[in-house]
Amino acid sequence: MKIYAKVNCRFITLFLLSTAMYITLASGCSTRPPQAPPVNITVSAAASLSDVLKEIDNLYAQNETNVTITTNFASSGTLQTQIENGAPVDLFISAAPTQMDNLQKKDLLLNYTRVNLLNNKVVLVVPNDSTLGITSFNDLALDKVKKIAVGDPKSVPAGTYAQQAFDQLGITTKIQPKEVLAGDVRQVLTYVEGNNVDAGIVYSTDALTSTKVKVVASGPAEINAKIVYPAAVIKASKNPDAARAYLNYLYSQQAKTVFEKYGFTVVVK
Repeated sequence: MKIYAKVNCRFITLFLLSTAMYITLASGCSTRPPQAPPVNITVSAAASLSDVLKEIDNLYAQNETNVTITTNFASSGTLQTQIENGAPVDLFISAAPTQMDNLQKKDLLLNYTRVNLLNNKVVLVVPNDSTLGITSFNDLALDKVKKIAVGDPKSVPAGTYAQQAFDQLGITTKIQPKEVLAGDVRQVLTYVEGNNVDAGIVYSTDALTSTKVKVVASGPAEINAKIVYPAAVIKASKNPDAARAYLNYLYSQQAKTVFEKYGFTVVVK
């Protein structure tokens, strides 16, 4: 009886040990890596990017389920001022280098994050039913053209490029009395769509979004060649790593395909 009891005790001990090991191994096999904590990043971007970034952000959200992107669209100059005044922005995408330069001079950009992201070009658009026969920028100086919508060059890069085109063509004096200044490039497009003006200067990508206007001319090659959209993480960002990751995604093939669909050219990194 003593021998039987001893064997029985050993059996029970081995059984308990094997059971404990099984439970440990099973729990180890079912262990999943912890989910990344939720992150919200705010992207301030030029108004001309509103359509394309909405589509790209939806794709990004499918890949990075823990990241929520809040996007603020306005003229680059307006966004610059907001950032200077302490707006909680993680990433800034401007439609021109000037606004980014101004922030960099004030040490508001995170070091080594500034990149040139996109290229675009300015074009001349008129309402689809226009009968004025406008076919070039020079035609804007003719008496038959009464109103021309352009972005306010003080804050809207597309407006600055338009003014540079007028200067280069030597028609600025005749153009200025006809100008209807807009707060951003999308407002210019709205003015043309509504037949509130005879013509307007927008980016080619903006013109592609509308079925109510037609492109009749491209801006001077020298002007279009220097149009670039820089991007950078803001130094005061509370989520700089997430902002960097999002910026890197904008160079991915998936994002590039969407940018090109909307008429943008992604700059080689």
